[in-house]
Amino acid sequence: MSKVRVAVIGCGSISKYRHVPEYAAHENVELVAFVDPIIERAEYFVNLHGGKAFADYETMLAEIKPDAVSVCTPNALHASMSITAANAGAHVLVEKPMAVTDEEAEAMIEAAKKNDVHLMVGHNQRFMPPHVKAKQVLQSGILGKVLTFRTSFGHPGPDAWSIDGAESWFFRKPEAIMGAMGDLGVHKSDLIRWMLDDEVSEVAGFVGTLDKKDTEVDDNASCLLRMKSGAIGTLVASWTYYKGEDNSTILWCENGVMKIGTHHDDQVIVELRNGTIEKHKVGAISTNDKQESSGVVNAFLESILTNTTPAVSGEDGRASLKVILCAFESQATGKFISVN
Repeated sequence: MSKVRVAVIGCGSISKYRHVPEYAAHENVELVAFVDPIIERAEYFVNLHGGKAFADYETMLAEIKPDAVSVCTPNALHASMSITAANAGAHVLVEKPMAVTDEEAEAMIEAAKKNDVHLMVGHNQRFMPPHVKAKQVLQSGILGKVLTFRTSFGHPGPDAWSIDGAESWFFRKPEAIMGAMGDLGVHKSDLIRWMLDDEVSEVAGFVGTLDKKDTEVDDNASCLLRMKSGAIGTLVASWTYYKGEDNSTILWCENGVMKIGTHHDDQVIVELRNGTIEKHKVGAISTNDKQESSGVVNAFLESILTNTTPAVSGEDGRASLKVILCAFESQATGKFISVN
């Protein structure tokens, strides 16, 4: 089988910890190009994996003509770069949030369709073993219907994670557009949609900047969600969990409760009303300090190699983005916002 020729656009932390090592570990991949305006960052990966370094992605697309690209750049660039890559005939894996407006997301989906290439969004939460197990438990029917939920993602912020620390693009509104909600909240809106096999119908959000200095992007959000099924719950995203990083979800159901990511050893705990308790050791959820394989790159390559719809399609990414955009609209208007 001929190898998939992959180019990585954007050589910051997400490339360093996730995309590049996972491509490099895949037997059917040849890394052919790395792109970053700070050319030394691209050259760093070329020295490790071969290929060619570029400062400009359009030049790279024209010269290299890769089979596939990862778009690992600031949020505001996701759409334009993904569309240009699709128009150049490349399959696209784009980091989340896939875009910064619904119109952009729609245009990305259309570009992929028009050019007959795959578009996948890097929602890695779906692939984490505790979340896969939790969905299996839900689908078994043992818990009955989900009634209420709480899903949360908080850590100390990109200043602790990004390659540029406090100087990161994450804090520059023209590039980031949104803060903790775009970085972490969209993970949770995607997770709850996927895990419950349900869509969000209504959102209320408090979104603000509480502690990060010299930035106009949000560092905290607390949202209320109503699902189409009628289930209601909360979604929390925070860049100010300076102690006690949290990436947990709890589902209260007709027959009991399921706790996901609340215990370091027993990643999924099912407590039923009849008194039985099941504890599942299924592997950890990634944290900034301890990276696990995301599963995203393998799923993207699987869709290319088998010519099947990606595990997280552009439509999935768009639906999960809409929830976040509605939370911002709720904050701006003081109203409940219908997701349609």
